[in-house]
Amino acid sequence: MIFFCFLLFFILQRLVELFVAKRNERKMKQQGAMEYGKKQYIVIVFLHICFFLSFLSEVMILHKTLSTLWPPLLITLLLIQGLRIWAMASLGERWNTKILVLPEKDIVMKGPYRYIRHPNYVVVVCELLLIPLFFQAYVTAITFCFCNAYVLSLRIREEERALIEMTNYGQRFINISRFTP
Repeated sequence: MIFFCFLLFFILQRLVELFVAKRNERKMKQQGAMEYGKKQYIVIVFLHICFFLSFLSEVMILHKTLSTLWPPLLITLLLIQGLRIWAMASLGERWNTKILVLPEKDIVMKGPYRYIRHPNYVVVVCELLLIPLFFQAYVTAITFCFCNAYVLSLRIREEERALIEMTNYGQRFINISRFTP
Protein backbone atom coordinates (compact mmCIF):
# COMPACT_ATOMS: atom_id res chain seq x y z
CA MET A 1 0.00 0.00 0.00
CA ILE A 2 2.84 2.40 0.84
CA PHE A 3 4.39 1.72 -2.55
CA PHE A 4 1.22 2.59 -4.47
CA CYS A 5 0.66 5.79 -2.48
CA PHE A 6 4.28 6.75 -3.10
CA LEU A 7 3.99 6.03 -6.82
CA LEU A 8 0.64 7.78 -7.10
CA PHE A 9 2.04 10.90 -5.45
CA PHE A 10 4.74 11.28 -8.09
CA ILE A 11 2.46 10.45 -10.99
CA LEU A 12 -0.08 13.02 -9.79
CA GLN A 13 2.72 15.52 -9.32
CA ARG A 14 3.78 15.04 -12.94
CA LEU A 15 0.18 15.46 -14.12
CA VAL A 16 -0.19 18.70 -12.16
CA GLU A 17 3.08 19.93 -13.65
CA LEU A 18 1.81 19.16 -17.15
CA PHE A 19 -1.37 21.13 -16.41
CA VAL A 20 0.64 24.12 -15.14
CA ALA A 21 3.03 23.85 -18.10
CA LYS A 22 0.16 23.82 -20.61
CA ARG A 23 -1.41 26.89 -18.98
CA ASN A 24 1.94 28.69 -18.99
CA GLU A 25 2.59 27.64 -22.59
CA ARG A 26 -0.63 29.29 -23.77
CA LYS A 27 0.25 32.52 -21.95
CA MET A 28 3.82 32.57 -23.24
CA LYS A 29 2.82 31.86 -26.83
CA GLN A 30 0.32 34.73 -26.64
CA GLN A 31 3.31 36.91 -25.75
CA GLY A 32 5.30 35.62 -28.75
CA ALA A 33 7.28 32.75 -27.24
CA MET A 34 9.09 30.43 -29.62
CA GLU A 35 9.29 26.68 -29.00
CA TYR A 36 12.49 24.68 -29.41
CA GLY A 37 13.42 21.03 -28.96
CA LYS A 38 10.07 19.48 -29.89
CA LYS A 39 11.63 16.11 -30.74
CA GLN A 40 13.53 16.04 -27.46
CA TYR A 41 10.35 16.83 -25.56
CA ILE A 42 8.66 13.72 -26.92
CA VAL A 43 11.68 11.67 -25.87
CA ILE A 44 11.58 13.19 -22.37
CA VAL A 45 7.88 12.38 -21.96
CA PHE A 46 8.53 8.83 -23.18
CA LEU A 47 11.50 8.51 -20.80
CA HIS A 48 9.39 9.51 -17.79
CA ILE A 49 6.57 7.15 -18.72
CA CYS A 50 9.08 4.32 -19.12
CA PHE A 51 10.69 5.27 -15.81
CA PHE A 52 7.43 4.86 -13.90
CA LEU A 53 6.58 1.63 -15.73
CA SER A 54 10.04 0.25 -15.00
CA PHE A 55 9.83 1.27 -11.35
CA LEU A 56 6.38 -0.31 -10.99
CA SER A 57 7.47 -3.48 -12.78
CA GLU A 58 10.72 -3.91 -10.88
CA VAL A 59 9.06 -3.49 -7.49
CA MET A 60 6.07 -5.71 -8.30
CA ILE A 61 7.80 -8.50 -10.23
CA LEU A 62 10.88 -8.74 -8.02
CA HIS A 63 8.90 -8.13 -4.79
CA LYS A 64 11.04 -5.19 -3.73
CA THR A 65 10.40 -3.68 -0.31
CA LEU A 66 10.89 -0.35 1.35
CA SER A 67 14.57 0.43 1.88
CA THR A 68 15.92 0.57 5.40
CA LEU A 69 17.45 3.89 4.33
CA TRP A 70 14.03 5.43 3.68
CA PRO A 71 14.30 8.15 6.40
CA PRO A 72 17.36 9.94 4.90
CA LEU A 73 16.01 9.27 1.40
CA LEU A 74 12.73 10.91 2.38
CA ILE A 75 14.47 13.95 3.86
CA THR A 76 16.57 14.33 0.71
CA LEU A 77 13.54 13.90 -1.53
CA LEU A 78 11.60 16.53 0.45
CA LEU A 79 14.50 18.97 0.09
CA ILE A 80 14.57 18.24 -3.63
CA GLN A 81 10.82 18.93 -3.83
CA GLY A 82 11.49 22.24 -2.12
CA LEU A 83 14.02 23.09 -4.82
CA ARG A 84 11.43 22.20 -7.49
CA ILE A 85 8.82 24.50 -5.93
CA TRP A 86 11.40 27.28 -5.53
CA ALA A 87 12.46 26.95 -9.18
CA MET A 88 8.88 26.91 -10.44
CA ALA A 89 7.87 29.87 -8.28
CA SER A 90 10.95 31.84 -9.36
CA LEU A 91 10.09 31.43 -13.04
CA GLY A 92 6.37 31.98 -12.48
CA GLU A 93 4.51 31.94 -15.79
CA ARG A 94 7.78 31.25 -17.64
CA TRP A 95 8.18 27.82 -16.00
CA ASN A 96 7.50 25.02 -18.45
CA THR A 97 8.31 21.46 -19.33
CA LYS A 98 8.98 22.58 -22.89
CA ILE A 99 11.67 24.90 -24.18
CA LEU A 100 9.76 28.14 -24.69
CA VAL A 101 11.71 31.35 -25.19
CA LEU A 102 10.37 34.89 -25.15
CA PRO A 103 12.59 36.82 -27.60
CA GLU A 104 14.38 39.85 -26.20
CA LYS A 105 13.12 39.28 -22.64
CA ASP A 106 15.54 39.34 -19.73
CA ILE A 107 16.44 36.00 -18.20
CA VAL A 108 15.06 35.30 -14.73
CA MET A 109 17.89 35.70 -12.22
CA LYS A 110 16.12 35.11 -8.93
CA GLY A 111 15.58 32.18 -6.61
CA PRO A 112 17.83 29.19 -7.33
CA TYR A 113 18.69 30.66 -10.74
CA ARG A 114 21.07 33.03 -8.96
CA TYR A 115 23.21 30.01 -8.13
CA ILE A 116 22.67 27.38 -10.84
CA ARG A 117 21.39 27.53 -14.39
CA HIS A 118 19.19 24.44 -14.35
CA PRO A 119 17.74 23.75 -10.89
CA ASN A 120 14.74 21.88 -12.30
CA TYR A 121 17.04 19.44 -14.10
CA VAL A 122 18.92 18.90 -10.84
CA VAL A 123 15.57 17.96 -9.30
CA VAL A 124 14.78 15.47 -12.07
CA VAL A 125 18.24 13.87 -11.90
CA CYS A 126 17.89 13.42 -8.14
CA GLU A 127 14.35 12.07 -8.39
CA LEU A 128 15.23 9.47 -11.01
CA LEU A 129 17.80 8.17 -8.56
CA LEU A 130 15.99 8.61 -5.24
CA ILE A 131 12.50 7.40 -6.15
CA PRO A 132 13.63 3.88 -7.12
CA LEU A 133 16.05 3.69 -4.19
CA PHE A 134 13.11 4.00 -1.79
CA PHE A 135 12.06 0.50 -2.81
CA GLN A 136 15.47 -0.89 -3.77
CA ALA A 137 14.71 -0.77 -7.49
CA TYR A 138 18.38 -0.54 -8.43
CA VAL A 139 18.00 -1.53 -12.08
CA THR A 140 15.52 1.30 -12.65
CA ALA A 141 17.71 3.77 -10.78
CA ILE A 142 20.85 2.96 -12.75
CA THR A 143 19.20 2.56 -16.15
CA PHE A 144 17.24 5.79 -16.02
CA CYS A 145 20.06 7.83 -14.55
CA PHE A 146 22.13 7.00 -17.63
CA CYS A 147 19.22 7.46 -20.06
CA ASN A 148 18.30 10.77 -18.47
CA ALA A 149 21.92 11.98 -18.54
CA TYR A 150 22.04 11.40 -22.29
CA VAL A 151 18.67 13.06 -22.96
CA LEU A 152 19.52 16.03 -20.74
CA SER A 153 22.84 16.52 -22.51
CA LEU A 154 20.89 17.05 -25.75
CA ARG A 155 18.11 19.04 -24.11
CA ILE A 156 20.38 21.46 -22.28
CA ARG A 157 22.46 22.08 -25.39
CA GLU A 158 19.27 22.92 -27.33
CA GLU A 159 17.83 25.05 -24.54
CA GLU A 160 20.99 27.06 -24.00
CA ARG A 161 21.46 27.57 -27.74
CA ALA A 162 17.93 28.99 -28.02
CA LEU A 163 18.36 31.19 -24.95
CA ILE A 164 21.70 32.56 -26.16
CA GLU A 165 20.24 33.36 -29.59
CA MET A 166 17.03 34.96 -28.33
CA THR A 167 17.82 36.55 -24.93
CA ASN A 168 20.56 37.94 -22.70
CA TYR A 169 21.27 34.45 -21.32
CA GLY A 170 24.90 34.41 -22.49
CA GLN A 171 25.78 37.57 -20.57
CA ARG A 172 23.75 36.84 -17.44
CA PHE A 173 24.77 33.21 -16.85
CA ILE A 174 28.41 33.35 -17.91
CA ASN A 175 29.70 32.86 -14.34
CA ILE A 176 26.96 30.55 -13.05
CA SER A 177 27.38 26.77 -13.06
CA ARG A 178 24.90 24.55 -14.82
CA PHE A 179 24.19 22.24 -11.90
CA THR A 180 26.13 23.17 -8.78
CA PRO A 181 26.19 26.39 -6.76
